[in-house]
Amino acid sequence: MKVIHTLTAASLVLACLGAQSHGDETHPMKTHRYDPSQVEERAFGREGDPRKVSRTVRLEMSDAMRFTPSEVVVQRGQTVKFIVTNRGRQLHEMVLGTPQELKEHAELMKKFPTMEHADANMAHVKPGASGGIVWQFTQAGEYQFACLIPGHFEAGMVGKVVVQ
Repeated sequence: MKVIHTLTAASLVLACLGAQSHGDETHPMKTHRYDPSQVEERAFGREGDPRKVSRTVRLEMSDAMRFTPSEVVVQRGQTVKFIVTNRGRQLHEMVLGTPQELKEHAELMKKFPTMEHADANMAHVKPGASGGIVWQFTQAGEYQFACLIPGHFEAGMVGKVVVQ
C-alpha cells in the first residue's frame, strides 16, 4: 500500500511538471548551448558557431502574430545571429526550418501543446524578453521562420529567409 501511495505521488508531481512546459510563461525556458560535436547538417543549414557570426539580424515578435521584419536576405555560407525580441504579452518563439518541416511541427504542437524542446534552430521568448539563434545557412533557397505555439502559426506568424 505504501508503494502505491509513493508511485501515485510521484506520478502527480511528474504530471504537474509536464503542465508547466512549452506554453507556460512562468516556466524557465531551456537554453541551447553550442557543441560542435553535436552539429548536424539540415536542409536549410546547420547550427552556427557563435565565434564565427558575420551578421546580426534583429527581429521583433508581437501579439498581432507578426514578425518584423518578415523577410530576411542572407548570403550562402553566412553565419547569422538572430536576436528576437518579444514585444507582446504572451509567449512567442522563432523556429527556423523548411516550410514543410514547420508545417509538420506546428501540427505536432497542436496535438502536444506542452511539448518541451530546445533545439539550435529555435528560441522561446517570454514577453518583454529577447532570445537568440545562431545559424549558418549552407544551402541557397527560401526557408521560413515561424512561431509554432498553437494558433500562432495558423494566424500567420511566419517569416521568410532568402539565402542567395
